[in-house]
Amino acid sequence: MNPLVNEPSNIQSRRSFLLNSGMGLGSAAFGSLIPKVLGASPNSASPFGSHHTPKAKRIIFLFMAGAPSQIDLFDHKPNLHKLYNTKLPESISNGQRVTAMTLGKEKLIVPSKFNFSQQGKSGVFMSELLPHLSTVADDLCLIHSFNTESINHDPGKTAFCTGSEIPGKPSMGSWLSYGLGTLNKNLPDYVVMPSARWSGKVNVQALYSRMWGSGFLPSKHQGSAFQSTGDPVLFLSNPKGINANIRRRMLDSLDDLNRKHLAEIGDPEIETTISQQEMAFRMQTSVPELTDISNEPKEVLNMYGPEVHKPGSYARNCLLARRMAERDVRFVQLFHRGWDHHTRLPENLQGQCRDVDQPTSALLKDLKMRGLLDDTLVVFAGEFGRTVFGQGNTKPNFYGRDHHPRCFSGWLAGGGVKGGIHFGKTDDFSYNVVENPVHIRDLHATIFHLLGIDHERLTFPFQGLDQKLTGVEKARVVKEIIS
Repeated sequence: MNPLVNEPSNIQSRRSFLLNSGMGLGSAAFGSLIPKVLGASPNSASPFGSHHTPKAKRIIFLFMAGAPSQIDLFDHKPNLHKLYNTKLPESISNGQRVTAMTLGKEKLIVPSKFNFSQQGKSGVFMSELLPHLSTVADDLCLIHSFNTESINHDPGKTAFCTGSEIPGKPSMGSWLSYGLGTLNKNLPDYVVMPSARWSGKVNVQALYSRMWGSGFLPSKHQGSAFQSTGDPVLFLSNPKGINANIRRRMLDSLDDLNRKHLAEIGDPEIETTISQQEMAFRMQTSVPELTDISNEPKEVLNMYGPEVHKPGSYARNCLLARRMAERDVRFVQLFHRGWDHHTRLPENLQGQCRDVDQPTSALLKDLKMRGLLDDTLVVFAGEFGRTVFGQGNTKPNFYGRDHHPRCFSGWLAGGGVKGGIHFGKTDDFSYNVVENPVHIRDLHATIFHLLGIDHERLTFPFQGLDQKLTGVEKARVVKEIIS
């Protein structure tokens, strides 16, 4: 007799009793833990479970996948031209880890071929490749001292998005969805939109859904990836012959079955299924309205540039990010790929900057014009930086740069951060941080702080540990950049 198929009813009842008892006690225990996890009392008046008053309600994360070269965009090193084609001093490289592409090869210094100038009232230095972004320089908090341990792309992106190089941990957006709850009823808490500059001369690595996955958190907190073709969200449209009324009746019947199953076994993932099916039904109306830009004024579309008319482009995604901010989507993450420039960096970098410069500037201006920038935190960064020494052909028009995790640049804007400032400092070779280091753990802690969360207190019990985004190593909130 197969015990899984023909099990006697008395054994099945005993098993059901034990299962239901265990799940019931577990659910009750978990419910009592929620206030402790969120740092709020059971009767807290806080709508989001915040630990303190937030400066930002939402975040738009502009992730430049592939690692932009900080030395060609943000980290101005005017004296490097005197050292062109000379060896990087051993006192600077100091035996630091390098990739297999550089191992054993000569490290010859190649300064940026692009000019820098001071921009805005604040006089921050910006590359000539970013003329549009330069017009909003006074809104930017430029950080030059980001650093990480990751030296290759996949672990680097995974660590940046989830706090760990080990796949399977919850993403930053999932933690915020879990800790703060939703701001809207008709759209997901966390939306992801990828784009890329397709060229035969540019490396475009794959993106894996675990970078916006919920890991060990309930699955309702995972990111929803919007598609560039067809339905923005997979299976959003009803099949032929099925209208909204039929879909509603089908969903009601399915809801009855799911709730019966939930009562029998108490699995919280069934509740997630129920809520996500209801969300999917509402999204059949809310998502088409969100993604229809036909009513946007012509002057707004022109501000984002000609690519805004191309679905799936970075420009279109920036405009959609603003529309999502208006509709209170908690976390919007754009991934723009194609920044992996090991060869012909000047040519390829110019292409990438054409993609992102105007739309990014437009996004900041658009948010500001609508009064949204004050409580929307915008972050721009890649997974690590690029070396000062050249890779391959080191001539000014052909040089590339290898991966460099020990220092790189990015910026924050809006959402309670100071604008028009440089923070952190690198040595004369943009190779080591010499002042105010900001590890990616510190960035995570600071983002959480700005959204009202203490990163030390937002935890989830898993595998015998109180897990958190910033892990077990020390992370600090970078209070110096907070307004």
